[in-house]
Amino acid sequence: MSKGIFWLASYPKSGNTWLRSFICAMQNQVKTDLTAIDINQLHTGAIASSRSWLANGLGVELGAHSVEQIESYRSDAYRFIHSQLTEPAYHKIHDANHMCASGQLLCPPYACAGALYVVRNPFDVAISFANHMGVSLDKSIDMMGTSDFALLANEKIYRQQVRQRMGTWSDHVNSWVNSDLPILLVRYEDMQSNPLDSFTQISQFLHLPDDETSVKNAIAMCHFDKLKKQEDKHGFKERPAKSKVFFRKGIVGDWQDTLSQSQIDRLISDHGSVMQRLGYLDDKIQITSLCYSTKI
Repeated sequence: MSKGIFWLASYPKSGNTWLRSFICAMQNQVKTDLTAIDINQLHTGAIASSRSWLANGLGVELGAHSVEQIESYRSDAYRFIHSQLTEPAYHKIHDANHMCASGQLLCPPYACAGALYVVRNPFDVAISFANHMGVSLDKSIDMMGTSDFALLANEKIYRQQVRQRMGTWSDHVNSWVNSDLPILLVRYEDMQSNPLDSFTQISQFLHLPDDETSVKNAIAMCHFDKLKKQEDKHGFKERPAKSKVFFRKGIVGDWQDTLSQSQIDRLISDHGSVMQRLGYLDDKIQITSLCYSTKI
């Protein structure tokens, strides 16, 4: 069994929380008879941008350091944490896997066991991301097409997470799938349309149980409707303050009833080559079914 950090990487609103819910369900169903997992107890591992997790890995406080300095330290923190692990650990990350000022990749191959990258059609991402950020749909599309876009970029405000450089949506995808990391690329759409096959691949890659019964049980435990009902009843601690809800619709193809033609054209102009590469564009702009388990 591989030990160390497995990155659960994605652009925001692409299925990362669903993925972590599944992992949590796989880990917990052997301990107790659960019908659903607790969305506020998704203890699969710290997010990669956690200030306290990075400080623990480095053995120093980060308060006096600039965002650029902190960013240059992150690879070293991950390398140390990875070296200390005796079993697989699953850590969410929304950063692009970019080159830092230190000359190292943010997440180099020697600092992890692999990366699972969940990708979602940017037509649908744009809608969910607008809700997530509390901005208009046009602004969301702008953010996704901005090369220097970053989350939590204002270093004058202290936050529990450090800056996360995203780049454009296309930059983000390419930074992970074109890296030298052991990688599994899974499409959100395939997780929806063929969950047993997709989540079995995920389980195998992450060294989780991959028998059909366990996978089916875990899928049932983290069904979108169950997650949404929990948020409606108890709230969700990961919901941004600007967002009305975290679990909005979770459907494939919402863009067909939501995006204008000009918005569709803008997204294709910005991301068409990567979309086509991933099977999100054909002559009729229809979604086809693909699931990649190798580099593209």
